[in-house]
Amino acid sequence: MNLSAPFIARPIATTLLMAALALLGIAAFPLLPVAPLPQVDFPTVQVTATLSGASAETMASSVAAPLERQLGQIAGVTQMTSFSALGATSITLQFDLDRNIDSAAQDVQAAITSASNTLPRSMTTPPTYKKLNPADAPILVLSASSDTIPLTSVNEYADNYLAQKISQVPGVAKVSLGGEQKPAIRIQVDPARLASRGLTLEEIRPVLADATTDAAKGTLDTGKRSFTIAANDQITEAKQFDDVVLAYRDGAPVRVRDVGEAVSAASDRTAAAYDNNRPAILLTIYKQPGANVIDTVDRIKAQLPRLTADIPPAVTIHTVLDRTTTIRASVRDVEFTLGLTVGLVVMVVLLFLRNLWATLIPGFTIVLALLGSFAAMYAFGFSLDNLSLMALTIAVGFVVDDAIVVVENIHRHIESGEPPLEAALNGSREIAFTVLSISVSLIAVFIPLLLMGGIVGRLFREFALTVTAAIAISALVSLTLAPMLCSRFMRREGPEDHGRLYRALETGFNTMQSGYQHTLDIVLRHQAVTLCVFFATVGLAVVMAIQIPKGFFPIQDTGLIHGLAEAAQGTSPEEMKRLERALGEVVLKDPGVERVAFWAGSTGGNGNAQTANTARSYIVLKPRDERTLTASQINALA
Repeated sequence: MNLSAPFIARPIATTLLMAALALLGIAAFPLLPVAPLPQVDFPTVQVTATLSGASAETMASSVAAPLERQLGQIAGVTQMTSFSALGATSITLQFDLDRNIDSAAQDVQAAITSASNTLPRSMTTPPTYKKLNPADAPILVLSASSDTIPLTSVNEYADNYLAQKISQVPGVAKVSLGGEQKPAIRIQVDPARLASRGLTLEEIRPVLADATTDAAKGTLDTGKRSFTIAANDQITEAKQFDDVVLAYRDGAPVRVRDVGEAVSAASDRTAAAYDNNRPAILLTIYKQPGANVIDTVDRIKAQLPRLTADIPPAVTIHTVLDRTTTIRASVRDVEFTLGLTVGLVVMVVLLFLRNLWATLIPGFTIVLALLGSFAAMYAFGFSLDNLSLMALTIAVGFVVDDAIVVVENIHRHIESGEPPLEAALNGSREIAFTVLSISVSLIAVFIPLLLMGGIVGRLFREFALTVTAAIAISALVSLTLAPMLCSRFMRREGPEDHGRLYRALETGFNTMQSGYQHTLDIVLRHQAVTLCVFFATVGLAVVMAIQIPKGFFPIQDTGLIHGLAEAAQGTSPEEMKRLERALGEVVLKDPGVERVAFWAGSTGGNGNAQTANTARSYIVLKPRDERTLTASQINALA
């Protein structure tokens, strides 16, 4: 049985089949998402609860503990961590990789409902949950700042306008704010003056809350018409609070201005953010799973001029971090490597076979295998990342072997005097089983990666399936298109058809063969020495394998350093801000640093919980060709 015979006998159908494969790959390539690594979704749910004024100890014992007892009973929970700070608790649940995130979220909601009876009655809002992927990294970080407008107003533009508009861009999952400065009115009272009038803080708290409640006012009914009373008694300015009556003592009203004053300030004093030591609001943007990072960032940047045109010119928007800079460079580098690999393979084939069609046919096989692999990657939901592109680069060396074996065997029959069509039929029949066995054996090498579980298996499954798809498509093309092209275009060449270049290359190969034979004779005459060298090489390899540094991935210089600063417990918000600015000045003195952004408070985004005495940072380095030190070296010096 000859698997290639139907395709050799039907050249038009074979050509159309390969053209369809090529068109699928060409159509799929632009649709493939671009990412630094394969998308691996960790089934993670975060539960948050708030209780105004409660200390961290109270939150841990009264809120976190009851929730943890119920959440810990959910099946499939592999890890549960909780974080309690002033007035807030965050519990993060990580489930088995095979657990469906939607069903896990339903179980979390049921657990929250069960724990509601044991939570403090003074909680104004019930605990909430959200699905998140802790492996997600921001694709773009923007900063909004102003020298003339208060930061609370800048926060209003960033939150109510920029963040909402950017969230509507296709591919954007969410936009979180760092250093959020929501406007609020604070009542600052003097405890001594308050005590002199026989008042306590707990007595004036409900009075202040009732003074600014926007409640229903009712209706007025007449004999013929009914009127709804529309009046807003909310107080929106700090000066109006100074006249609020807190109580009556000795027949006289006690107002806010008698015991203190009302001031306009941010709702969270612990939250602060700085862009190059300039107070700012940070907009951290995350992409949707499977979205193209480069396309998403390009869409956001295309929208920014229109968005910034609708906000006051005094508010300036800067790009703090753009992850696509290194992603673009990495993808370009791998694509260049892939193209160079294909070129070198074709050149080596031409150098050894010294026949135009014997070179072009394996070249067609490589191109079709790559295009078919793009179509398979799109069908599997893969992305163009470092691992998948590395798989394609490695596969180039594999896929060319099948076509070379087929072409060389058919060429041997033609050189022996058979017509091209007969040579293609005979040669393909002889070599078909060999090609299949080679392809199956190569695919079998990657079966352990396909069966590997856990996070490592999720990451390398894309690598293994991409190589497998390339090898399978290569075997298909080698047994269909390659013999058909050989039957139509390959011809027998006589000595008169060979030029001086052919003869020069032949002389060079003969010389190389003679040199190899000479060195082989020397080795065979000194077998004891050769055996000692062999064992010494094996021993040296074992020693080097033990001493060589090990890691999950090679260390890459992405031009970004994540930082975490922690001050002493009890550090005041103002002192923490001063320490942030001082740390920013030290970091900016490094000649390799381009920008640095710090933020403190609980507005880190993506589940990054932190206390008032901690600050996180993005240290953005200059392009690699503009600095002498790597990111690892700069991090070590810092």
